[in-house]
Amino acid sequence: MTQWHKGGQGIRYREHPTRKHGVKPDKYFVLRYRIDGKRHEEALGWASEGWTAQKAIVELSKLKQSHKLAEGPRTLKEKREKARAQYDTEVQKKIREEQESITFAQYFEQVYYPIAKTHKKEHTYDKEELHVRLWINPVVGNKPFREIKPFDLERLKKKLLDDKNKKSPRTVQYVFATFRQVWNMARRDGLVIEESPTKKVKIPKFDNKRQRFMTRDEEQALLTKLMTKSLQVHHIALLSLRTGMRASEIFNLKWGHIDTDNGRILIMDAKGDKSRVAFMTDDIKAMFNEMNRQGPDAYVFPSAKGVKAKDVSDTFARTVNELKLNEGISDSRQHVCFHTCRHTFASRLAESGVDLYTIKTLLGHSTITLTERYSHLSEGTLQNAVRTLEQSIKQAQPDKVIRMDKK
Repeated sequence: MTQWHKGGQGIRYREHPTRKHGVKPDKYFVLRYRIDGKRHEEALGWASEGWTAQKAIVELSKLKQSHKLAEGPRTLKEKREKARAQYDTEVQKKIREEQESITFAQYFEQVYYPIAKTHKKEHTYDKEELHVRLWINPVVGNKPFREIKPFDLERLKKKLLDDKNKKSPRTVQYVFATFRQVWNMARRDGLVIEESPTKKVKIPKFDNKRQRFMTRDEEQALLTKLMTKSLQVHHIALLSLRTGMRASEIFNLKWGHIDTDNGRILIMDAKGDKSRVAFMTDDIKAMFNEMNRQGPDAYVFPSAKGVKAKDVSDTFARTVNELKLNEGISDSRQHVCFHTCRHTFASRLAESGVDLYTIKTLLGHSTITLTERYSHLSEGTLQNAVRTLEQSIKQAQPDKVIRMDKK
């Protein structure tokens, strides 16, 4: 049975049976008092923790004074809860201050970039890293998010567009998009509450739509020349011309995606993370049948090192230059490049009367707006549709004549 000893008015203690504090047994102190007629008993702690009978008396006196004046905690429990709440508040404040002091560069390197690498494509997060390193960090990299203002973004825009750098409006948009995505993630994480300051900065408008597509003679000349230089580059160009596939989609192709029996190509993880099917023309089916087919996980068009290719070989651009397909054309949007193969595929479909929704599906466009650039090529088809309607009306009412009677 525990034996308690008096340590003063309202104070008692018990001694530890074995543990010493100095040469004497360690003592455990407890307060006993009444509040509003109810008895309270609360533990203080051990002498080895710094408690003495005198300190216990002082602590009890403070509680009684608080009760008498109706100010502050009246029990040790209330006092400890208040102290804990204050500590938690201070800790949270310190954490918040530390978070708010994180700079744009630190957050990108430590949080955003590692996360981006887990769910974005390599070329995407590499491009974002380039934007931050070359353009964004030199302007705002050392600033906490709360200190970044629209004025800083105006400086960034000026830096991108000045005569020394002279980046295109499209590049400005890409850099601002990278900034905005980092900002939005920081906002999600509570580092800042305001919307991105990019919304208050006007960036130049641009029109990067490529209108150029190859004529059939240009296409044939290009394919014939490529055949003599590189069979793989020829095959890649032919595949894009016949299916509209992007270069990145072609490089992602594995033999398991190729079904020559049914004339289907499965395009996995295309732009926008959507898969779709492309359909083979006879020459594409023959091309695949003539190739040295590998296992289902092997890339159809690997790099020279046997891994997934990243860029179209320079052979394509050199061949275009040798054929002088861009000679005398100053607007880069009108130049023949590899993407022109995809554009040529879509343009031929439009000229043949294929509706825009079908073209959108075949190209893998996310919205019909992207496909509408080919609408002008369908004007002849639209005119023919109206003539067909007109002819059907005449056939249905051959003998009727509409007259406007004069009054």
